[in-house]
Amino acid sequence: MREIALVYLDRSGGLQKFMHDCKKYNDSKQSCAVYRFIISINPSDIGELDATLGNYILHKPIQAAQIFQSVCFIAVKTLSLIEQLQTEAQMSILLKPTHLPALPSYVLSLSAFPFNYTSQRFYMSEGIAIAMGTVTKYTQGARFLCTEETCPFSEGRFRYIRVHLPGATESATVRSDFVCSLCSSPLQEDMKFRVLGEKQIVEMIDAKVLNALKGYANDKSHFRIQTFTVFLR
Repeated sequence: MREIALVYLDRSGGLQKFMHDCKKYNDSKQSCAVYRFIISINPSDIGELDATLGNYILHKPIQAAQIFQSVCFIAVKTLSLIEQLQTEAQMSILLKPTHLPALPSYVLSLSAFPFNYTSQRFYMSEGIAIAMGTVTKYTQGARFLCTEETCPFSEGRFRYIRVHLPGATESATVRSDFVCSLCSSPLQEDMKFRVLGEKQIVEMIDAKVLNALKGYANDKSHFRIQTFTVFLR
């Protein structure tokens, strides 16, 4: 699947864009804990190249991103695109689909039963934004070091990297109870390498609420409409 991912990036122009994004990081000469890249993908085109990878992207996007992460890391090292990059874990790849299949199973509707949205895959959702919060900062990535001075992981390479994943809370990326896998000593964040991003919380409601507000008759004797929260990162 790595070979197919590379072929797709080359044919779609994604590899050229990736190299351009790498140049911006390389020109800055600033070493970061995490280098973040957004890759646009067309599920239909990938499905024609390889159905297995196409289904993987649609239904297991986090694992599919790891495949592209491996391909992009090899490209960085082979072409010397980012001199500061040391490990594959420092790369954060986000897959951004151009569209999803026009099938009911890919539509997230909180007004329909049953609620079978336990998988961490892509869904389409349509609604009305009724409230928006202010733009705040969140941690995209952080570097941790062992607090035991005699431990080889107390300095040097980027051994312990925490990267924010879609759906994760802030505490999953940064907290104080991480321990070293070598000596079991507590880990401490190296604040110089914290990478921040912006997030915004949007309160939304299903578009079907418009029918209720217009007074349309409903064959159901009772119904309830509830808002849902969207995190924009």
